[in-house]
Amino acid sequence: MVGLSEAADDGLMTSHGGTAFAGEPWRPRPPLTRAGVARLVQAAGVFTILTWLLPPRRGGLEVLAEYLPMTGVLTARAATAVSGALLVYLGAGLRRGKRSAWRLAVFLASIGMVLHIAKGLDFDAAAVSGALLAMLVAVHGQFRAVTDPRSPWRALAAFAGFAGAGFTLGMLEIALRPNRLVGAPGVRLWAEHAALGLVGAPGPLRFRHALGAEAVSLTTGAFGLLAVGAATVLLLRHVRRDADERTVEQDHRLRELLRRYGTADSLGYFALRRDKLLMWAPSGKAAVPYRVINGVSLATGDPIGDQDAWSQAIDAWLADSARHGWTPAVLGCGPSGGRSYRRSGLDVVEIGDEAVVDAAGFSLEGRPMRAVRQAVARARRAGYTSEVIRQRDLPPAALAEAVRAARQFRDGPVERGFSMALSRIGDPQDGDCVLVLCRDSSARLRGVLQFVPWGDDGLSLDLMRGDRSAVNGVMELMVVSAIEAAPGLGVGRLSLNFAVLRSVFARAEGLGAGPVLRIWHRLLRLASRFWQIESLYRANAKYQPEWQSRYLCFPTARDLPRIAMAVLKAEAFLPTGWRRARRGDGGASVPSLEPLGVR
Repeated sequence: MVGLSEAADDGLMTSHGGTAFAGEPWRPRPPLTRAGVARLVQAAGVFTILTWLLPPRRGGLEVLAEYLPMTGVLTARAATAVSGALLVYLGAGLRRGKRSAWRLAVFLASIGMVLHIAKGLDFDAAAVSGALLAMLVAVHGQFRAVTDPRSPWRALAAFAGFAGAGFTLGMLEIALRPNRLVGAPGVRLWAEHAALGLVGAPGPLRFRHALGAEAVSLTTGAFGLLAVGAATVLLLRHVRRDADERTVEQDHRLRELLRRYGTADSLGYFALRRDKLLMWAPSGKAAVPYRVINGVSLATGDPIGDQDAWSQAIDAWLADSARHGWTPAVLGCGPSGGRSYRRSGLDVVEIGDEAVVDAAGFSLEGRPMRAVRQAVARARRAGYTSEVIRQRDLPPAALAEAVRAARQFRDGPVERGFSMALSRIGDPQDGDCVLVLCRDSSARLRGVLQFVPWGDDGLSLDLMRGDRSAVNGVMELMVVSAIEAAPGLGVGRLSLNFAVLRSVFARAEGLGAGPVLRIWHRLLRLASRFWQIESLYRANAKYQPEWQSRYLCFPTARDLPRIAMAVLKAEAFLPTGWRRARRGDGGASVPSLEPLGVR
């Protein structure tokens, strides 16, 4: 993505593990990582399932018959299968360092030794379980991620609910058709049969037809598996952290940091989104803004505050992620932030570029600006005008009109954006934001832009909304108006949209593009049918901006699929769950109009 010359100029060097920063020491990994432990546990789970599928050791059942009833042997075999499946499932929790996953794996390895012997004197398999137990005990220090305090109780309730339902349904199936039974067994035997069915073992009842026995076994066995599966899932679920934990006092501290250090990163103001949390350095001089999504602690941009305190904030954030079993990731940091995150152990890779326009050097003259110049002229000939004004200077009625228009012009019911979106407009606390209002010849509002502050002398584009029935050129008119009005507002630079993988499009259009680059380019164009990858690049490129690289930080390449899902959910390209959807995930798209005096 970045060329070798660009990488050298920026102090970066490309490596197999992503983008490494030159001059930093290589840190060896421990001989048995959590991922390695997870793989071994999953392999043991597969092995356990295979031993269940294979026939018992010859002569083993005869010896066991002297000590255990056949019901006990069959119960042990069924429990072995469930144990193996659970070991496979626990791999995900072990990779995240979940203490609850480690405890459950220790429990399963312990009872596995007994089950392998009880199901057919399988001493080899019992030895494997013993070795697994010893390994888990030896690496116990790596698994310290806490569990949601509510999870054990929820897991217990789910287990009891499904097991109770299965037992009750099994009893009902027996009670409603007593004529299918051989003899006249009592209710105690009915209960014993239903209870054994929950673990997949045959009970004491005998049926006149095999279909009756299979119906009871299928019902109770299915609910037994549901009970174990649901309890395990709930026990290992991600610890959730809501934005409600963020306080007004933290917002005041964050605004003070932005006032002092906000010029460092154009994404800084977006940390004021109400769905983001803050992890502070012990000194309080820096903070990492983040949000927890699907077990990923997703930070955005560079840390905010004094660069000398960035490492403290990053280390505190990483420690908090490890304590809760979250996968840490950073979306859209700049080179300075990338170096800091790399020093703290994360891999870094370039994911795109941010378009930054220098207001003083901007001009509509010249052939490269021909398309923009024509679009602006077209809109102006149609009688469209634009106003660029700070939010605090806008009359309440006009601000209320802008809020209504932003809601009306939104494309779809979901507020998209996360890393470069504030997700609100018209909030009294955002008085320094700049609004661009475009009106037609009849003074009807046809477009709205919102820029958030970027330090003392910059603006970052947040919101772009336009009436689809307006003439072509409304967006170009508003952007150009903002750039031309910038010096009068004390603004020297404007950050426009972020272009994902911009260098691929730019290099594919040049001479000497190789076959791999062309294939990559075709794939991105295909993806652009679903996401606005190419169109965003071209919409930015026509203003002839300066491109500034943005990076993604992550622990290992194995975590990228989970991180990608979290990013898509954060940007509202994927649903985040019905509870969040109902309350308007993302903090707030547009506020109520009542504070503005409009109902």
